[in-house]
Amino acid sequence: MKKIFVNEIRKNSRVESIFLVKEKHMGVTKNGIPYLSLRLMDRSGDINARVWDQAEELDRLFVKNDFVEITGRSSIYQGGMQLTITGLWKCPEESVDLRDFLPSSSVPPEEMLQELQSMISYIRDEYLKKMLDLFVHDEEFMTKFSSAPAAKALHHVYLGGLLEHSLSVARLARMAADNYEGINRDLLVAAALLHDIGKVYELSYGKVFDYTDRGRLIGHITIGADMVDEKIAMIPGFPAELQLLLKHMILSHHGAYEYGSPKRPKTIEALVLYYMDDLDAKINGFQQALFQENEEMSQWTKYHKLFDRYLYKQTYRWSEDEGDTSSPAPFEDEDEPDQRPKPER
Repeated sequence: MKKIFVNEIRKNSRVESIFLVKEKHMGVTKNGIPYLSLRLMDRSGDINARVWDQAEELDRLFVKNDFVEITGRSSIYQGGMQLTITGLWKCPEESVDLRDFLPSSSVPPEEMLQELQSMISYIRDEYLKKMLDLFVHDEEFMTKFSSAPAAKALHHVYLGGLLEHSLSVARLARMAADNYEGINRDLLVAAALLHDIGKVYELSYGKVFDYTDRGRLIGHITIGADMVDEKIAMIPGFPAELQLLLKHMILSHHGAYEYGSPKRPKTIEALVLYYMDDLDAKINGFQQALFQENEEMSQWTKYHKLFDRYLYKQTYRWSEDEGDTSSPAPFEDEDEPDQRPKPER
């Protein structure tokens, strides 16, 4: 069977394909008729589905996180695409290609790891550099760091998303440090690279993205702060104030108590990190919402819970003939000697 991806589904079309069951619930109509409510997914997104006929019989064939082959028809319901399933069969995991079902970063892992090494090489503070090197040489950590998503649902929800997000926040942090006086750039970039490292243990990413027990009970902010303490304990003479400032940035990077931050930003570097993290997460979430939208007849997406609004699918784009739209290199001044004074500790 040829795989049809979620983002290829168009309204009023017949669909025959294999999907991963992300959510599964048995419901009952007002007339007492049972039905199955499903959320099916692949690497391109997810879609709501309903089973009206033989719901109780089919319910016994599979569970959440199983692969199922379905036949059905698509339609628009309450502004979003939905499938009405007429046939459903469970598929053994060995018969599917897992790469079809877990989204991955468009940036090759080796390219991101190379950029990470480059960023660390430009850290001048000897203690921060040693600490970052300890993380890089931790094979178990790096395997997880380069594979994990950055979130379960809101932003960078794909394999490699955590490293991609961390590098993006670090790039934004560098620009902010170059634009404003009095910012410790080494501290800011180091914290940007490490602010979400606790997510390697907060999230699970087998067949689906979910939270681990440790993630639900403790959370990535506290886990990340503990991980930093463990590495710092391995570095003789690491300045106590520097450790305090770095931990504060990790503990406050969500910005407000209502967003899960144990502390609010109280240093200029912590404030910048909070806004750069929030900016990158929201832009990626916006872009992913547009990418996953598969209703071609409307200029608007379905209602987006994160942004609490409908999003406009802009069709006008900057012409490549009107200017150079390429992204700047991460380090435009790599060939120039670094004249910055060493940050005070």
